[in-house]
Amino acid sequence: MSEEIEQDEVELEEGLKEDKVYLETHQEVNTDFSGEIIKLERGYVELRLTTTPEMVADNVGLIHGGFVFSAADYAAMAAVNERNVVLVASDCQFLSPVKFHDEVNIVARVRHKEGRKRNVHVTGHVLDIKVFEGEFKTVVTDRHVLKLRLLDNQDSEEVVASKES
Repeated sequence: MSEEIEQDEVELEEGLKEDKVYLETHQEVNTDFSGEIIKLERGYVELRLTTTPEMVADNVGLIHGGFVFSAADYAAMAAVNERNVVLVASDCQFLSPVKFHDEVNIVARVRHKEGRKRNVHVTGHVLDIKVFEGEFKTVVTDRHVLKLRLLDNQDSEEVVASKES
């Protein structure tokens, strides 16, 4: 009887492993500056940005907004979680300052999906204070953005020839 229960538990665990979501994008991001993913689900991410002395912008302890934006962008990319996803636009508001020793809790949700386009809503809170809100527009590409051929060989040869004349 206990052998049957153990077998059922193994099958249940294997089923859970199949549903687990793994990070497919932006795997080389420095999490010291862009935050640590706490929860990763399909279309949803929770991330924590722990502020450090390297992020401080002045002698009072203000954290440069670029680090908060970086964490929000990273969360948006992870929420989309496609290997080749790129940011094409954002509309953001910095609602309250972040200071040294704050932890910014960021939540990103994919709100709209159309073809290769994904819109991701991102919020950031320090305790119960909303410090950031933004909409991130992304595109999923077939290949890495730095490996896309924007011009075929013939077009690029014509561009070079026209510059030489």
